[in-house]
Amino acid sequence: MRTIWKGHIQFSLVTIPIRLYSAVDSAKSISFDLLTRNDHHPVGYQKIDKNTGKPVSKEDIVKGYEYEPDQYVIIEKEDIEKVQPKMSKAIEIRGFVDKNEAHPALYDKPYFIGPDSETTAKTYSLFRQTLEKSGKVGVGTVVLRNKESPALLTVHEGGILMYKLRYPNQMRSMKDVPNLANGQADEEQLKMAQTLVDSMSRKFTEIDLENDYYNAMKEMIEAKVEGKEVISVTEEEAKPRDIMTALKESIESSKKPMEKAKGEAKKEKKASKGKTG
Repeated sequence: MRTIWKGHIQFSLVTIPIRLYSAVDSAKSISFDLLTRNDHHPVGYQKIDKNTGKPVSKEDIVKGYEYEPDQYVIIEKEDIEKVQPKMSKAIEIRGFVDKNEAHPALYDKPYFIGPDSETTAKTYSLFRQTLEKSGKVGVGTVVLRNKESPALLTVHEGGILMYKLRYPNQMRSMKDVPNLANGQADEEQLKMAQTLVDSMSRKFTEIDLENDYYNAMKEMIEAKVEGKEVISVTEEEAKPRDIMTALKESIESSKKPMEKAKGEAKKEKKASKGKTG
């Protein structure tokens, strides 16, 4: 696994040398290049003046902030450099909080944190075990690619996982979503819905989260490479139904697999008894 950042975790007077790795496998996503239709030549991008329609060179482009309609203040490279965060090589932990205090909506990109070397693995392990035993997560800041971001450190599969976080003030309020206050479920509907949720409850690892879109795209690309016909898959759009009817039928359908599994388990139990007897 390739190191993307090298530094240390720092809190109070404690310093732990670490390395940062990307936790997301970019190979598990599909990307395309833009080509000309006839010759399949790569297509580049050209900056265009929207008023004149003429191409603009890189040297003639500046950054501008629109503070009023059609009124811009020009921001030079030197202006940005003056306010950029210092190139700190530390994940600065500012405090430890309970796991459930940071709302999942704040979580952004995940990274793996590993010890810098074999000699520092013991210190790293001490910190990981302390987090695990305390049930806390570390919250602080990190500077990546000249940008400071909030960060959260938590235990994950025998190591430490860092999430870049969004700033709380970047989140909009749920209260601004229209129609939230409209409609109230009655007790019978609520009871039926709870029954359905209970019947479908299972462990996270038991839920099929296969990347169907990625698999379908790979199959389509392979078929095109081999000169085969691409077969389209159509799905009927679900039509709105009466909620009580839908709940009752859903509960009945969820019971059938469970009854089937119980029946198969009984058969296996009887068979095993017959063998031992």
